[in-house]
Amino acid sequence: MRRSSMRFSFGDLVLDTDRFLLERRGVALHVQPQVFDVLSHLVTNRERVVPKTELLDTVWGDRFVSESTLTSRIKVARQVVGDDGIGQRVIKTIHGRGYRWVGDVTEDASAAAPTPRPEPSARRLEQHIRFCRARDGTRIAHATVGHGPPLVRAAHWITHLDYEWTSPIWAHWMEGLSRGRMFVRYDERGCGLSDHDPEEVSIEAFVRDLETVVDDLGLERFPLLGLSQGGPVAIEYARRHPERVTRLVLVGAIVQGRAVRSRTPEEVEEHLMQRELIRIGWGRDAHSFRLFFSSNFMPDAPPELWSDFAELNRRTTSAENALRLFDASAVMDVTESAAALDLPTLIMHGRGDQRIPFSQGVALASLIRGGRLVPLDTRNHLMRPDEPAWEQFLRELESFLAEDSASTPVAVPVVPPESEPDPRIVPGSPKTVHDSSTSAPHPLQG
Repeated sequence: MRRSSMRFSFGDLVLDTDRFLLERRGVALHVQPQVFDVLSHLVTNRERVVPKTELLDTVWGDRFVSESTLTSRIKVARQVVGDDGIGQRVIKTIHGRGYRWVGDVTEDASAAAPTPRPEPSARRLEQHIRFCRARDGTRIAHATVGHGPPLVRAAHWITHLDYEWTSPIWAHWMEGLSRGRMFVRYDERGCGLSDHDPEEVSIEAFVRDLETVVDDLGLERFPLLGLSQGGPVAIEYARRHPERVTRLVLVGAIVQGRAVRSRTPEEVEEHLMQRELIRIGWGRDAHSFRLFFSSNFMPDAPPELWSDFAELNRRTTSAENALRLFDASAVMDVTESAAALDLPTLIMHGRGDQRIPFSQGVALASLIRGGRLVPLDTRNHLMRPDEPAWEQFLRELESFLAEDSASTPVAVPVVPPESEPDPRIVPGSPKTVHDSSTSAPHPLQG
């Protein structure tokens, strides 16, 4: 399939192959990724008959699917464009050969424009980025933003302290989690502004990094947030340091990694398939990689965000590190540590989470004494700001942390001396202050 930036207009529909966007009169249509691929390939190659084998290879790659699966996608594609199997005014079946696009099309190579971004938040936030050294010498980048009681986020992959503020994947998380508090986060070893060549990548190293960050900031007691595979890190830290963690918040978290919890041959095969896809596709704006990971992390997000997600991956870390981090996450198992906890814990998990099953949230709630499960009505592992589940998440978080704030001293971050404005700061994004008091700043990745 051609990867040039093209827009095709037919009837009241516009199909943008670069942004993976299908619109009807300016309104985005949500269609299955395979249906979008079928439409894109047929309209892009409308000058010829496209064999069924070519469509199967293009849309599903090496994955085996039956011809009936292709037929069902063709049926849906026809419905989307106002066609059917009898009229065949747009997609025509060429018996014994394949399919051909026969509808009228207007092609515009210059019309594809960047997707408009939401207006920056009215809140002016100042972010302070500092660096510290873990016990093994690995440099860890951490940041504080906002003022008030602290909230510490255990690190997970696909983060970049500097880029997150302009990324449509993470920007609303940064803004929402720093309301009325000092939000502390750090890049996982191998990711973002932290060292990209650590010798050790394991849950033990991840917990030691968290210990290093909170000690470097001088935090004595604080609530701890664990998102996704950051959940086991937060759980393990809370078990080892019960005197320091006042409350625990787990969002879309795991108790067991994919390799540990895989039971059936199909689950094992899917795990190995994801691993291979990371190995060959990470950091590339490859169509198959973008489709798979976007549908895993944000199945209900607008298609134009798929490119943004691929860019976030590229900036975050290398394919080699992504694979090391994936493998480390896959073998995590904090069942015993979770069962040993006895502290107020808020567990929020999407009912239809496509990345980490809801059953993991149920397992955590059943293991942790003091744990309360709040199901979220979403399929997205990374929630979008325009879905009701996001507002529910923020309300539950605010209410839960408010019970803790009265007994937690207000944290004051270590603020470095005034410095010249950083030329990398994008207008409208929060000011970022890089403090090199502990080590020289790591160069921006990507």
